[in-house]
Amino acid sequence: MTKPDATIVREVFDLTGARWTVPVLVALETGRLRFGEIARDVGGVAQKQLAATLRELERDGFVERTAFATIPPRVEYELTELGEELVGGVKRLGSIALNNRDRIVTARRQFAERAENSAAI
Repeated sequence: MTKPDATIVREVFDLTGARWTVPVLVALETGRLRFGEIARDVGGVAQKQLAATLRELERDGFVERTAFATIPPRVEYELTELGEELVGGVKRLGSIALNNRDRIVTARRQFAERAENSAAI
């Protein structure tokens, strides 16, 4: 992998690793939503943080923002084709964790035991 390739991969991983990105993507998986609907579906996200998350997702082409010239103004968000692909990837990663939960827990316990035994020496 070249350095520019590694950079874009890291940037997308950083975005998906941000606290609110995955919940926003999952909310939008159901279809086009208004800001308030996303906030309700995600739960617990501050308006400022939700706006920043949506802006980043829009910037990178994962979400499309549509503004309607109505009074009051109406704005809706939806996943792009690229966003749908990202959701699929995130779900695959999630299924790895869920399908291997016992193995992960066992590995963590064994690691903690080794670290505890090493500290005792």
